[in-house]
Amino acid sequence: MKINSFYPVVLTEKVAPSAMFYTRYFGFEKVYEAEWYVSLRMTRGSVPFELALLDAYHPTIPAAYRKVSQGLILNFEVDDVDAEYQRLILDEKLPLELDIRDEEFGQRHFITCDPNGVLIDVIKIIPPSEQESVQYVEKIWSSAEEGVK
Repeated sequence: MKINSFYPVVLTEKVAPSAMFYTRYFGFEKVYEAEWYVSLRMTRGSVPFELALLDAYHPTIPAAYRKVSQGLILNFEVDDVDAEYQRLILDEKLPLELDIRDEEFGQRHFITCDPNGVLIDVIKIIPPSEQESVQYVEKIWSSAEEGVK
């Protein structure tokens, strides 16, 4: 199979407020907008990212699955998680679901949520602990960061 695109679609009762949230706080731009569906794209950086928001009760969804998204976390890896914490949590007052912290498995992160309760994990990759580093199949942190443990 040759895949041309891959992106999450959040089923929601709050299409418009969710679109505003992702455009205002995360830099997405609207590509398509209808009352029941909004397609978003972020083109900053070398790789474009896409996200869609869909009315959970729209007839395009099979009837048995017409409910809002639950149990979903969107990860946003950033260069400076502390600056994003300052901007999103301290300045913009987004909900804080998990305070900023370093994890032994190689992340410095915090978690907020969107208007639907979808968790948003804002992450900076850091060197994992020595014990956790053996779990990685490929090394994802730079050798310059290794002394940061």
